[in-house]
Amino acid sequence: MAQARPGDAPVVHDLIGIGFGPSNVAMAIAVSEYNARVDRQEVMTAHFFEQQPRFGWHRGMLIDDATMQVSFLKDLVTLRNPASDFSFLCYLKSRGRLIDFINHKNLFPLRVEFHDYFEWAADQVDDMVSYGHEVVGVTPVVRDGTVEHLDVTVRSAEGLALHRARNLVIGTGLRPLMPEGVERTDRVWHNCDLLSKVEALEGSAPSRFVVVGAGQSAAENVAYLHRRFPRAEVCAVFSRYGYSPADDSSFANRIFDPDAVDEYFAAPEDVKRRLMDYHGNTNYSVVDIDLIEELYRQMYREKVLGTERLRFLNVSRLTGVRESPAAVHATVQSLVTGEETSLDADVVVFATGYRPADPLGLLGEVADRCLRDGAGRVRVERDYRIATDPALRCGIYVQGGTEHTHGITSSLLSNTAIRVGEILDSLVGRGRKAGADEARTVADGSGSTAR
Repeated sequence: MAQARPGDAPVVHDLIGIGFGPSNVAMAIAVSEYNARVDRQEVMTAHFFEQQPRFGWHRGMLIDDATMQVSFLKDLVTLRNPASDFSFLCYLKSRGRLIDFINHKNLFPLRVEFHDYFEWAADQVDDMVSYGHEVVGVTPVVRDGTVEHLDVTVRSAEGLALHRARNLVIGTGLRPLMPEGVERTDRVWHNCDLLSKVEALEGSAPSRFVVVGAGQSAAENVAYLHRRFPRAEVCAVFSRYGYSPADDSSFANRIFDPDAVDEYFAAPEDVKRRLMDYHGNTNYSVVDIDLIEELYRQMYREKVLGTERLRFLNVSRLTGVRESPAAVHATVQSLVTGEETSLDADVVVFATGYRPADPLGLLGEVADRCLRDGAGRVRVERDYRIATDPALRCGIYVQGGTEHTHGITSSLLSNTAIRVGEILDSLVGRGRKAGADEARTVADGSGSTAR
C-alpha cells in the first residue's frame, strides 16, 4: 500500500479504519462487496490499521467448550447480504463442516469456531489492512476555514507514516475494566487474559482461585478453572444470591432487532433509560441457564461426596486485594452481616466487564470540533457519524461507544452486519467519492441516512 512519510504529500483514502476487530472486518467486507458491483470510477478506496500483529478477538476467553450467545446467522454479513460469500455458512463449507454443523442442530457455535470464522473472513480482505500499525494521531487539514481531509499518523516497525482520509471509521473495541485501585499483575488477572495467564501455571499446583463477578464470563471462568485444576478450590464472589439467567426469550430478543435501533434512537431520554433497565438482563451480568444449572449440580455433588472445591460466596463483595511473594490475599465482606473472610489464593480473577474506548481519544484537536449533548456525551447521528461543527466536512463514524444513542447493540455482534451497511450507505449517500467534494451535501445534523 502506498504511504507517505511526514512532510510528503500523503495518499488520500475515501475511508480509513482505526482498529480491525469484527466490526471493522465487517466494514471492510461491506466495502469490498460494494466495490465488486460498481463501475471502476465509483470504487471506494479504504484501508484499515490494526496495532495487533494479526487478527485476534478476545483470545484469552476462547475456552474450549464456551459457546456464542448469538445465533450464527448474526455473523458479519448475513443480515445485510444473505447471499454473501463471507457468511458463516460459506466458512463452514470451506472447512468441510457444513453438513456436520447442520446435523448438530444448534444455532450457537463454539466461540473458538466463531473466532476461526472471523480469522477466515479477515484473511479474505487482508489487502485492506495493515497489521502491526498503530494510529497515534489525527489532525485536520484546514483550507479556507473548512476541513475536507484528516491526516492520520500511523506508527509501525518502520517508523511513522502519514495517510490522508476523507472519512474515518473508529472500531477500537472495548477495554478491560478493573475495580478502582486494582492493577493487573501475575496474580491479579482480568478474565480477558485467562488462557494466556493459565499457561504460565503449567507444572505448578495452585490450591485456590478467587473469581469476582456475576456475569457469563465469571461463570465460565469458574467452570473452566474448576475443571482445569482438579485439586484447586475455586471461590466465586458476587453480590447476588446466585447467578441470574440471561433473558433470551423470543420477545425480549427484539431489543437486538435492527428496527429497535431506530426506535431507541428516536425515543426520549427517559424512555431510553427505561428500555435499558427493562432489558439489561438480556446482556449484562447474566449467565446462560444451562451453565448456571451445571455449576449448581457440581456444587451439590461435591457436598454429597464431601469434596467441596467449588464455593460460592454470595451476597458478598471483595473489599481488599494484597499481594505477597507467595500468594494474593483477598478480603471478602458479607453484605448482610459485614463479616469479613480472608482468603489466601494463588490468583484472583476479575470478571468485571469492559468499557468502551474513548472514541475521541485519538482525534486531538479534531475532537474539539465534535459536538456533545447536555450530559457531555458525544453526539452521534443515526448513521453512526459523530455530529461536528459545519466546518468539519469529513465523516467520523464510530462502531461502539454509542449505547446512549443507539441502545444495547452498540458494541455487540448482533447488529454488526446491519450497522456497517448503514455506515456504507451514509458514505455513499454523502458523496465520499474522490473528485465529488464540491458536489457533496454537507450534513445538516438530522442524523438521516441513505437507506
